[in-house]
This record gives sequence, structure tokens and C-alpha cells, in this order.
Amino acid sequence: MKLAIIGTVGLPAKYGGFETLTEYLTKHLGGKYAITVYCSSKVYAKKLKTYNGARLKYIPLQANGVQSILYDLVSLFSALRYVDTILILGVSGCIVLPLVKAISNKKIIVNIDGLEWKRAKWGKFAKWFLKYSEKLAVNYADTVISDNKVIQQYVRNVYSVDCELIAYGANHTNKEKFTDEVFKQYSFLKDRYAFKVCRIEPENNVHMILEAFSRYPDVNLVMVGNWQKSKYGQDLKGKYAIVKNIHLLNPIYDQHILNQIRSNCYLYIHGHSAGGTNPSLVEAMYLELPIFAYKVNYNKETTACSALYFKDEKELIDMLANTKEEDLSKVARKMKDIADEKYSWEVITNQYASLF
Repeated sequence: MKLAIIGTVGLPAKYGGFETLTEYLTKHLGGKYAITVYCSSKVYAKKLKTYNGARLKYIPLQANGVQSILYDLVSLFSALRYVDTILILGVSGCIVLPLVKAISNKKIIVNIDGLEWKRAKWGKFAKWFLKYSEKLAVNYADTVISDNKVIQQYVRNVYSVDCELIAYGANHTNKEKFTDEVFKQYSFLKDRYAFKVCRIEPENNVHMILEAFSRYPDVNLVMVGNWQKSKYGQDLKGKYAIVKNIHLLNPIYDQHILNQIRSNCYLYIHGHSAGGTNPSLVEAMYLELPIFAYKVNYNKETTACSALYFKDEKELIDMLANTKEEDLSKVARKMKDIADEKYSWEVITNQYASLF
């Protein structure tokens, strides 16, 4: 069976959740199917022909931003010529699915991701377009995948469509001890710290978390993100980088360094308010970290209502001040148990394979 995966930046994975998913789908299933992964030639200076047994095909467009729709469309119509099944990750290219289904009998599987149209970063037209693309994806795909039970229920309630529930794996992450080189580069890591890594966007509640830690100096905060990507990030970095207990780091692309900083934190802070099952959250769970998560249904579902939750600055400060060490240890153990059961790539890839 010939399978194409479209909608990601490409392989090797170095961007986000869909890329990591594609990495492990090809790793576990590359010997079972003839897989083609569409990649952005704008991102990869070195263009591999194959990876994990999959063929890589390059499109000369950016996979994200304003070019993402065209990138998905070009990939989709290319794949229609020779594959049996197409896995589309995200909904932006699904605007043409009525046409695709009219001219082709190829099997179309769509992972609709989170409710992308709800994100604060989009303008009015972009939100309308993404919501409409979501509607077409759900109504015209042969199979729809959601990564979180809350999204699954939303699809059933809004579109009267049953979709498959498949989350993300996390067992690619490993605990790593600090090296002398990392301590030398980031000397503040010798003190107790909370940690957060994310895109610096309003719906990740970065402003709320920074303000809470600025008002509670007893715990350091280390946050990694793309601060220079937007005015929102630039303004926050300008305001909070001078706060003594807050350390704002630019993106870290060395996975070993990132693993060391994340593995050894006193507390993991998860502020995402949009989307479904977030890969960084399940990775933190697998690393057996105590988690304070923003109180939305997506996060509660992912953590089986077993993390600790905050809804505003005051609640976060109260939790920082009053949560006992023994309670943090209990939460950490529970997170690990849940991740071991639900978020392994062996389980996830077998669920996808059953749909192909």
C-alpha cells in the first residue's frame, strides 16, 4: 500500500508535534508501507532522498505561515497521482477536499489537530477560513482523527461525525543529568526552578505565567521560546527579562541540552489554552515531572484530571506558595503512570496502521 503524509515541515523532525508524529510513523511503519513524506525545501539545506525507509519529496514553499495552504494543496494534488491513502495533518489544505473526492477514490485520512481557528493569533478572515476548512475536512474525509477526547466530543456534537481518538507518543524523551558544560552556560540552573517550553503566543498564557513568577520570587522560572517571532514575545521579553528570578531563553535546538533543562526542573508549567493533546505536555508526563497546567478541558483530559491546575495568576501564585513537596512527588508519579499506559509510540503507530 502506498501512503503519503502531507501537512508537516518534513523529516528529519525538527519543528513540532506533527513532525515528531511523522518521524515515528515512518520509523515504525516504514518497512510495512511505501511511504512518501512531503517536505519544505525552504527548511532543509541538506535534502535527503529517504529517511526511516520513507521517500522524501520536496515542495519549494514554506510549510507554515501564509504559504502553508498552497504548500498543502501542491502536496495533495501531487500525492493523488500515485498513492492509495493520504494522511493529511492539519486542516488548512482541506479546503479542496470536495473536489478531491469528486475526481478521486483515494482514501483520505485527516488529523484535524486542535481547534486551530480558535487561536488568538489569527485575524477574522483566517479564523473563518480555518473553521470552514475544518468543516470540509470532517465532512469529506474518509476517516477523521482527533488527538483528545474533548476534540472528539466537539466533532460529534458539531458535525454529527464519529472520529478516531489517537494521541501522541512521548517515550522518545529521556531523562538526562546535567553536564558541566550546561551548568557553565546556564549557571542559574543550579538553583531550584520551574520550566516551560512553548511558542510565545497569547493562548499559551505566557503573560500570565511571567506575571505570576514576577510576583513570587521564591521560585525561579526558566522559559524557552521564540521570543523574537512576534511583538507579543518581544514586549514580554523586554518587560520580564530584567526580573531576577525569571530566565528567558531563545529556542534550544540541541535536544540533549533541552532534555537536561527539562528533566531536572522542580516543576513543569503548562499554560496552553487551545488545541488538543499537546506533545510537550505528554513528554513532561513521561519524564515524571510534577505538572501545573492551565485549567481547560484539553489539559485535564490529557492528564486524566491528575495534575494540578490554575486558571489565573492568583491561583498559580497560591499553588507555588502552598503545594507541598510530597504532593508534587505524587503528581509526578501519576503523570508517569498515565504516560506509560497511553502515550507510547508503539501504541500510537499501531492505531494509525489500523486505519491505513
